[in-house]
This record gives sequence, C-alpha cells and structure tokens, in this order.
Amino acid sequence: MNQSTPYVIREIKADEWEKVKELRLAALADPVAPIAFLESAEQAVAQPDDFWQGRTERGAQGRGARQFVAEAADGRWVGSVTVLVEQAGTRGFFGEEIPVEQGHLVGVFVRPEQRGTGLTEELFRAALDWAWGLEEPALERVRLFVHEDNARAGAFYRRFGFVASGTLVPLPGDSGSMELEYLISRP
Repeated sequence: MNQSTPYVIREIKADEWEKVKELRLAALADPVAPIAFLESAEQAVAQPDDFWQGRTERGAQGRGARQFVAEAADGRWVGSVTVLVEQAGTRGFFGEEIPVEQGHLVGVFVRPEQRGTGLTEELFRAALDWAWGLEEPALERVRLFVHEDNARAGAFYRRFGFVASGTLVPLPGDSGSMELEYLISRP
C-alpha cells in the first residue's frame, strides 16, 4: 500500500483465475460496459474454467501480457488494467497493421465506489512502468481505444497524457459506432 490509496497495486498471479473472473464479470455488469468493453456479460459467463485459467496465466507471466489489480486490505479486487504487447508487423484486434513494438491497454475497470479516488491513475502508472521496463525490443508507445460515446474515459486518458491519434475504427458488430485510438509515447 502507498500513501495515496489504501490499496495494493500489483500484478496478478497465475493461480488467481477465480478473482480474475469475478472482477471481469463485475466489469461487464457495470452500466457503461456496452461502450467500455468488446465482450458481453453473457459471453463471459459462458466461458469454462479453463478459459479463465488460461487468460489468467497469460496475464501473469511472460512478455505478451500483464494484468494489474488494485487489491483492498481485505483481499477484494477493486480495479484492474491489462497491457498486451503488440509486435511490429502483426495485426491488431481491429485488423490494422501494428507499425511499431507497442503496448495496448485493455480491460480498464475500477468499481464504481472507487472511481474518482486516484486509483485508476495508480493502475495506469503500474501498467506503463511495466511496459516501459520491457527490454529489447523496447516498446515505443502504448495505445488504447475508447468508444466515441465514452466521454468520461476519454477525458481521463487525455488528463493522464494520452493523445488522440486520429485513428477511428468501427466497433465490431455495431454498424454505426466508432472506437478512437489514443497513444502515449515512451518517455
């Protein structure tokens, strides 16, 4: 725990799949979930335990991804963010070519009662510290996408230092909505 929050910000452990699942289901039950996540609660609930175990293991070790959580003194998880590493020359989730080695922040969630407390900033700092600490090939930037109607999230990302890249991608399965890309460059 640190001075500004009563929570420990840490990487998940490979055996914590039940907590990963519980927090993800809480995120997908949030009223803003339809514009915050590309997965529905129904899709997540239908996943078997081995899906959650694999997802957790991938987010806990190796270079490909890292999930960070905010853990309360009683052990309850109250927030999370995940960094995915995207390699130059591969394709991203929306089919776009990845031009440089970069991170991609996904799964940003803080329980409603902790919003506005500085917890999201702490999760982002931990995620970016991990991303910038990766050795060769070093990540040149970190990006994220935000739904065009998610003004609160967009405002937070800009305050944190992310800049709109100008890239817009259509939301999969939605004929009219767009996702906006935001970037932050390596310090």
